Amino acid sequence: MEFFMTYILPVLVVGVLAAIFAFCLSFLGEKLAIDRDARIDEIERNLAGANCGGCGYPGCAAFAEALFKGEAKPDRCNPTSAVNKANIARILGMSEEKSRETVAVVHCIGGNKCRNKYDYQGYGDCESAQLIADGNKACELGCMGLGSCSESCKFDAISVDKDLGFAIVDSPKCTSCGACVAVCPKKIIGRIPKDAKVYVACSNTHRGKEVSSVCERGCIGCGLCAKNCPTGAIELSNNLAAIDYDKCIGCEKCKEVCPRKCILPFDMHDNAAKRLKNK
Repeated sequence: MEFFMTYILPVLVVGVLAAIFAFCLSFLGEKLAIDRDARIDEIERNLAGANCGGCGYPGCAAFAEALFKGEAKPDRCNPTSAVNKANIARILGMSEEKSRETVAVVHCIGGNKCRNKYDYQGYGDCESAQLIADGNKACELGCMGLGSCSESCKFDAISVDKDLGFAIVDSPKCTSCGACVAVCPKKIIGRIPKDAKVYVACSNTHRGKEVSSVCERGCIGCGLCAKNCPTGAIELSNNLAAIDYDKCIGCEKCKEVCPRKCILPFDMHDNAAKRLKNK
């Protein structure tokens, strides 16, 4: 009896309790289960599956739920193809929204031609350098070239060219997810239409004299680009050239007359900024 009470009974009690708990969990699991709409999984299957976070959600599963609940729209996921966005719109019973495909560009080509305020010797990261006097570049919107953008990119689509001193997008690899756009402390990485012919590679809005004092390549707001554009697609906005891509016909006259050469041709297969190495 002592053996039974000491060894056998505790095992039986634990076994009975385990069986009761298992039954309760199974029973309650069925009763309290929340039915998941199959459309959420179908939406997720149509997303790019990059889990890049560019949409503002922690992953594709969370974004799919947000789409189903009406808290987001398909166009927030740039890596997803137009066909799949149309599929998602169909699943949700939405009218198909047509939007132009975009690609990221760095609106700065100052790099090593932009004066430094100090020699940064800290951790090699733009976000860290920004904490010290807003970065090491004399231009407050100059690319620091320390690679926070390249570290954030899951597609190896952006990197820092050490010879030039600024980040360059490998456009065929770019999905326009927006990770680099979000992480850049200077906010000088933007998106342009994939079929664009030119882009403005500067973000400085100061007057020409001030720009020239800190950078050899920055836009000086001379207005020659706007004056020579046959369609009125380019104008000065706060001393900086700005392109309206709905009006741009890709004639590249703005590029040809720019004295600072900061309006660059956009080549999907060979980023135009690389050509500066030969100049």
